[in-house]
Amino acid sequence: MAFEWDRIGQPHFDRVVEALVHRLYSETAEVRAVNGRGGDGGRDIDVVQGGRLRIYQLKYFPDGLQGRGRRPSIKKSFKRAMDHDPYEWVLVVPCTLTPGERAFVMGLGVGRDVKVTVMDRAALDDRLAAHSDIERSLSRTSGDGGLLEYAKIMNREQDILAGGTADLGARVQALGRVVDDLDPNWTVDFAREGDKVIQTLRAKHPRAHEVSPITMTISGTAMDAALSAAVTRSLGFGVDEAVELPRDVVESLTVSGPEWVAQTFTNTTVLWRPISPAPETDAAVSVAFLGEDGSVQASYAGRLKARGSGSLGSSIEVDLPGAVLRVLRPFDESAPAKLAYQFDLAGLSPAEALKVLRLRRRLAFGGDFRVMIDGQLAGAGRLPKSGTADDLRRWAQLQLFLEDLEVVQRHCEQDFPIPADMSMTDRIALRMARLLVEGRCVASPFSRELTITLTWIDDTNTRELLSGRPQSLRVTSSEYGITIAGHLLNLGSVCIFHTEVTADDGPNVLESLRSGLVPEATLVLRPARGEHYRMFLTDSPDDGMPLSPCPLGLDGFPDPR
Repeated sequence: MAFEWDRIGQPHFDRVVEALVHRLYSETAEVRAVNGRGGDGGRDIDVVQGGRLRIYQLKYFPDGLQGRGRRPSIKKSFKRAMDHDPYEWVLVVPCTLTPGERAFVMGLGVGRDVKVTVMDRAALDDRLAAHSDIERSLSRTSGDGGLLEYAKIMNREQDILAGGTADLGARVQALGRVVDDLDPNWTVDFAREGDKVIQTLRAKHPRAHEVSPITMTISGTAMDAALSAAVTRSLGFGVDEAVELPRDVVESLTVSGPEWVAQTFTNTTVLWRPISPAPETDAAVSVAFLGEDGSVQASYAGRLKARGSGSLGSSIEVDLPGAVLRVLRPFDESAPAKLAYQFDLAGLSPAEALKVLRLRRRLAFGGDFRVMIDGQLAGAGRLPKSGTADDLRRWAQLQLFLEDLEVVQRHCEQDFPIPADMSMTDRIALRMARLLVEGRCVASPFSRELTITLTWIDDTNTRELLSGRPQSLRVTSSEYGITIAGHLLNLGSVCIFHTEVTADDGPNVLESLRSGLVPEATLVLRPARGEHYRMFLTDSPDDGMPLSPCPLGLDGFPDPR
């Protein structure tokens, strides 16, 4: 429906054009109506785009420019507009100009550095066709050609919201009452989101599905394994997750039930989402693992995230620090329960991450389990063993890393989340640090030689050190630390030693120092047989045992000799 430009009047014409110009430049320029309606200084609407000014001049001449004073009025407005040095001047009129009238308007710009444009009836209709909501909304005014009066006569004036949003609420409630009368067992709640109307089927009483069942039947092609599993979780066990069946899978969706709801859809996507959380969500949950005699071997506390039931069994989802545990328990007691576990260690402390990982390893062992919600039994079952030998070895190494970091952090009184990644060098250093803290002696893979500067002192110790025969060496450092994820962890004083050390080119260095050829010499001291220096913390208690290096026990890394 196009505007009847010769009937809407000048004020309504101004409103339509202003709304249209705002829409045309809403994302690219600043639009200003000058001094409201009526204009000022030959300008009705300014469009400022960067450093350029475009002026719109509105003239409500529905029957052309032939009337008395109309051309002089346009010329006067144009002249005033030129005082503002516009890039473009646009005359907007609700009529179709004759060739002569168009020539008059275009001639105004002759000799001036300005672009002159005419937006007449045809141009207005064309632009408004792309923004039809402007026409629909602005048609509902006193210049609507009698539409409001017609609505009142038909007792439907609320349909066009003559009373504003108050009418909207009343109309929606009235429509809701109409929908409620469709069926004694079911009704439909509805909402609008943009161009979508969302209809939600709602039972009027708890037995509606028994008295008047409504079913959905989906016919389609085969689904891939991942989609099939998602459908089973959602429909079979009531798992709290959204599932989407794409068009290439769904051939038809048939809704069966009362006549007013029954229909068949084709070429459609089927999407279902979880309903709102149950009132018991966030309740305290305990997941316990039982021994053969029924005693609790391990238990983990969390909060209830979701609980559901489907055609095959029930489901429980539990929130744990850094993890989500999902239990699928079939109604068929002969079928094994399934337990899925997703975890993310990012941002957790070592102690928190250890709980998450220990639970993961516990699940792999299988066995009996039970789930308690607020102290009441919510489910139980038996898990099969899972996880390959590689999985178990990988989890064991990850657990060792977390334990190492937790011990060293506690010793150094520093707390920070576990790092997202770590080089092998840092991992070796952390493992050594944990063993040192626990009073062990370690062979350092980073220490195969020791370089010192030696000044000549003619004594037995110096001559023996440079004799070329293996000697015992012990050096104490006041501070020893490692850096992990930007954090310096100071372990304390450390002793570096080896019982068989030789100096490179010792006899020649001895002769040079003794003869005075050099005042001092740089000496490289190496443990015998290509071994590494040993280390221990000096404040570790002496247990009287030999200082034999403790194996590092890192998967894929040979222990240093």
